[in-house]
Amino acid sequence: MMIFKRLMLALAAATGLAMATGALADEAAIRKNLAERLPRLPAIEEVTASPVPGLYEIRVNGSEIFYTDAQGNFLIQGNVIDTKAQRDLTEERIARLTAVAFDALPIKDSFTIVRGNGKRKVAVFEDPNCGYCKRFERDLQNVDNVTIHMFLYPILGQDSADKSRAIWCAKDKAKVWQDYMVRDTAIPQGANCDVSALARNVEFGRKYKITGTPTLIFADGARVPGAISSAQVEQLLSAASK
Repeated sequence: MMIFKRLMLALAAATGLAMATGALADEAAIRKNLAERLPRLPAIEEVTASPVPGLYEIRVNGSEIFYTDAQGNFLIQGNVIDTKAQRDLTEERIARLTAVAFDALPIKDSFTIVRGNGKRKVAVFEDPNCGYCKRFERDLQNVDNVTIHMFLYPILGQDSADKSRAIWCAKDKAKVWQDYMVRDTAIPQGANCDVSALARNVEFGRKYKITGTPTLIFADGARVPGAISSAQVEQLLSAASK
């Protein structure tokens, strides 16, 4: 019996070594073949086996995901969906790669809105010309006991940049922002100030692939793109505070 156990352990070790060696060979082939055949493809930063047998994930530009076979003969751009679990595996992977630790947010480049005791926290990236953001802001009025770190994120054109500058330079940023987004009050013009924070916000968003507004980041690092309801915000705030 002892000899049998030793044989099984040796076999398992040999199998593991063979699999690791095979994976390294596959990675080398993928890197070599794709670099030669697709010279315009950005440098491959990581090659990993995907949950789909025979399919490898390649990562470029920090968080861009492609898929390929073991020899790099085919390149697939798109999302892998787990139909049994009803999960978008590609979206989940990108979310992990682009996760932002709340403590790492450049809070100095935002302004703050405090409601109630302000104990719960959320950061929001918004463009003043975003219709979904206006709808979201109006529903967000129903959420209490929260501190909102508002990052102006003008990505919809020059008018967005102009409005963001006027809001940022206002004496009471939070009031001007809410008056405009919630009550359709015109933004006061004429004030001048240092608006370099707006450029830093856009650069930060590009780095972390914030491609749409609104985008919310909660204290536990959960990131949510899109105009979710106040009830959903409440759920995520509660989850983050546990």
